[in-house]
Formats: sequence, structure tokens, C-alpha cells
Amino acid sequence: MLPTSDLLNRLSESSTLKMTQLSRELAAKGIDVISLSIGQPDFNAPKHIKEAAKRALDIGYDEYSPVAGYQELREAICTKLKRDNQLEYTPNQIIVSTGAKQSLANIFLSFLNEGDEVIIPAPYWVSYPEQVKMCNATPVYIYTDVESNFKITPEQLEAAISPRTKFIVYSSPCNPSGAIYSKEELAGLVQVLEKYPEIIIVSDEIYEHINYIGEHYSIAQFPSMKDRTIVVNGQAKGYAMPGWRIGYIAAPVYIAKACDKLQGQTTSGTNSVAQKATVEALIGDQTPTKEMRAAFQRRRDLVLSLLNEIPNVKCNIPDGAFYVFPDLSAYFGKSYNGEIINDSDDLCLYLLNVGHVAAVAGSGFGAPQSIRFSYAASESVLTEAFTRVKNALRQLV
Repeated sequence: MLPTSDLLNRLSESSTLKMTQLSRELAAKGIDVISLSIGQPDFNAPKHIKEAAKRALDIGYDEYSPVAGYQELREAICTKLKRDNQLEYTPNQIIVSTGAKQSLANIFLSFLNEGDEVIIPAPYWVSYPEQVKMCNATPVYIYTDVESNFKITPEQLEAAISPRTKFIVYSSPCNPSGAIYSKEELAGLVQVLEKYPEIIIVSDEIYEHINYIGEHYSIAQFPSMKDRTIVVNGQAKGYAMPGWRIGYIAAPVYIAKACDKLQGQTTSGTNSVAQKATVEALIGDQTPTKEMRAAFQRRRDLVLSLLNEIPNVKCNIPDGAFYVFPDLSAYFGKSYNGEIINDSDDLCLYLLNVGHVAAVAGSGFGAPQSIRFSYAASESVLTEAFTRVKNALRQLV
């Protein structure tokens, strides 16, 4: 048997994809499983976006696309960044990729070397540390909890910085906690970062449009941070386009050129038809995105009310994204039919096998006391799911 590479052996399996697969396997056996494990809107892409894709097919947009993306799309991204974020970019600062995950991989693979460090506030999206490890670099975690609303302080950031720090990567709104850094909170972090001009900030803003507290604020909007920030975004969440696989970065030109070079030797340009549809998504009618956000907020409020009915649950109020990330550690050490629930991994498997609800253990996000539930499902499905969770937890002794 051919041995796997050292690189592959360094990586952990994606906990989100693992739970999704386990739930599908149970469903294939005829078990009624409610999956709240995957970060995917349950809406369809808006009609005007799909019509743009059809037009692109009709006029023959099926050739290889430029590595960095069509000029028209990169201009549309610049228009969006100016309109929504008051950020000025030119098309040569934009690189379009096959999803925001590839955008992140491009960044890390282009600049990280063995011995470099990347600061990652926890909880974090599961792929951040694994992509850093792919580069033989070292993740440096800053841990938070539900009491701090899963946000780091300037003092924690300062303590994590070393001469080897090359990047800090974070998401706001955050996957998995839903936390959003306000302008004032970012200003505190900026005061620290201004002392270390060599550190580059990777700002993952993929959940930008799913924000329940008002205007999204990017750290790139601080003048001292603009030329040190890589904004990562994409179409999957705010436009209900997960399978279209469109992500992008906005960055200093030298960073964009590096990512362009790397992508040219891996995937090259991303899907041509999806790019044409994304132009329409970005500069066309934004009403469907606003309607989806309102629906997600109603679901969030419902889920929080259902969680409040379950004893010994601690949960922050997520200000964005479409997840709740409750601390369920009060149930660790309990048992069912003699089987002890030791941690969030055990508890997730228990909820799947006994409650028939799929969620994702917080261990994969750097917060082992919590479990992530997606509320990208209808209100009736969510009500049934958390009724099952409540009943399953009640059976633990």
C-alpha cells in the first residue's frame, strides 16, 4: 500500500464534513436525521442570479477563465467593496478563487514557511489551523469562552505576538460563534497591531451580510490597516450560492500577484458561468440577501428561546452568521446505558445516534466545551430538532 505524505498525515479530518457524512449514512439506513451540521443556507440562489447564469450559457461563456477572474467580475467586486465597506480597491488587487477556502489556502501557501506563526483566535473555522499546518507553520491560539462572547482582548493579542508571527486570521461575523467585532473592539486590536507593522491581517468576512446588529465593519477600514489586510469574502453565505464556488480576496498588489501565481499552478481560473452570475449578484438587486438575513434572525431568536428551555445550557447571543454555539459542558460526565459522555465529541455522537440530530463538536473549532448547531433550516425543522436535543439530554444521568 502506498504510504500517505507527511503533509496529509499532519492534517485532521474536517469535523464539519465528518458529521455531515455520518448523518447521511444514518439517513441512508432509513433513520429520520435532522442535520444541523453543515454551514449551508437552505435558500435557493435568487432568481436574477440564476437568470444571469443561464444567459452566460446561452452566449457561450464556457471557455477557460483568466486565473485571477474576469475583469468584469473584479470590477464588480471593487464596486461592492466601495459601496458596502467604503474601501477603495482596483481590479489588480482582486483574485477570484474556487471558494473562500481556496482563497485562504492561496494566502498561506504563498507566504508561510516552516517556523512562521499564525495567530488564530478560538473558536475558529476548522480549516484555519489545518491550512497553516499544511505550510509547516505553527498555529498560535488565543482562547475565549461564552462569558467573553468568544472575542479576544487587546491584551490577549499582545501576549500572543512573537518575532515569528506572520499573520493573524479571524472571522467576523464568526463561524462558529456568531460573534461580531464592533468598530470600537477592532480599534483596540488595531492599537496593538500598529506596534507590529510586519504582521498581516487575514480578515474572513464571508458572513458579512448575515449581521443582526447593523453595519458590518472591516478592519481594513482603519487607514493604518488597509495595506496590511487581506479581505477574504465570497458568495456562499450571503447570496445562497454555496455550490457555485466563488470566493475572492482584496489585498495589496504584491499579495494578489503571489496568489495569482500559485493559483495558476493549481486550479487556474474558477468557473466561468458562476463568475458571470456573481457579477449580477454583486451589482444587481440586493433585496433577496436582506430578506434572507431577516429570516435567519427570526430563526436565531427561535433557537435561542428553545435553548433557554434546556437546563444547564450557556449560550451567547450570536450577532451574525447562522449558528448557535452553546456551552454544554454541564452534560460531560453523565451517561446513557452505561456509556459515559466524556466531551463534546461524545455528546455529538450521542445526539446523532439517540436524538437523531447532527451537530458539530466544538473541539474542531478550538472550543471543546461547546457544540455548533446551524439554524439554516425552516422554523418547523428547528423546533423539532431542539425538542429532540432537549429530550435526549434529559435521558443522561
